[in-house]
Amino acid sequence: MTPQNPRLGIALMVATTFVFALQDGISTHLASEYNVLMIVTIRYWFFAAFVIAIARRQAGSVRAAAATTQPFLQIFRGLLLASEICIMVLGFVYLGLIEAHAIFACYPLLIAALSGPILGEQVGWRRWAAIGVGFVGVLIILQPGFAVFSPAAAIPLLSAFMFALYGLLTRYAARRDATATSFFWTGVVGAVAMTPLGLWNWEPMVGNDWIWMGALCITGASGHWLLIKTYEVAEASAVQPFAYLQLVFASAIGLWVFKETLATNVAIGAGLVTAAGLFTLWRARKVA
Repeated sequence: MTPQNPRLGIALMVATTFVFALQDGISTHLASEYNVLMIVTIRYWFFAAFVIAIARRQAGSVRAAAATTQPFLQIFRGLLLASEICIMVLGFVYLGLIEAHAIFACYPLLIAALSGPILGEQVGWRRWAAIGVGFVGVLIILQPGFAVFSPAAAIPLLSAFMFALYGLLTRYAARRDATATSFFWTGVVGAVAMTPLGLWNWEPMVGNDWIWMGALCITGASGHWLLIKTYEVAEASAVQPFAYLQLVFASAIGLWVFKETLATNVAIGAGLVTAAGLFTLWRARKVA
């Protein structure tokens, strides 16, 4: 079992959120031109090829990397993540990006709540407070409207639950399997699950968009690698407040790349998210 290192786990989570924010920015460009399911499928194809290459280099062979005593858990993880992405896309269709993201932002709270019964981790009131403050900051940033309380809100809520469960099962799998093994199963199972959907919704891609697609593939693979490493070295409840930083980084990309304006609510919310993350870091140092 990998030794626990809360500081390293926090640093990895910050890096993870930055990479995923870059991925969000690239996805914003591509999704405005092509079908989302096709984009996700191509990313998974690259993801699968990448994990197979990593397996051959680190484990010596694909069979060695795929070796696990918990295959059903690994398959379930891969299917869970692929399904979660598809369900979240459905949430975008019915609610729009803002409302869907506002509901999905509750997934760190779900991870903290489930980390006790699933992983046996201790979650103190200070961590609960930090996660709560971060959640309030996210809501201030997104300013969800009345559509959040519509029946369709169950779609991104289900997506949030599935992503939280995926994160916890990733950490649970790390107790017996190496990071490369979990990485391998995540990429291969996801690619198999997404391929029929992507082929059904295929659209020709032209011009420089293939370069952007390549960048999306790289950020997708590296982001999930960092996420797996994060849960391997630190408790889920300790690093989750830093997951909110993805919105901070995404806001910066929106300002600098897409020339968006920084509203007052975004500045206030980002401040709360950052404060919650710094408080959690201080608590991790004190406990250590």
